[in-house]
Amino acid sequence: MEIALLIISILLIIIVLLQSSKSEDGPQIISGGQSELFSNRKERGSELVITRITMVLGLAFFVICLVSMFI
Repeated sequence: MEIALLIISILLIIIVLLQSSKSEDGPQIISGGQSELFSNRKERGSELVITRITMVLGLAFFVICLVSMFI
């Protein structure tokens, strides 16, 4: 169980680092510039795949942690 948790943790870290950064518009919020940070952006292609893999790995990490707590 611990080996699966370790593998999922490493994969989750790698996938999160691969995601595109949305923080380049952050300073514009403070200065009052036109920001598209909170606008609805549709993810397409590889960005959508990476987001879904992140959700699956995060859910798997959560479930394995809960199961290992009760065993």
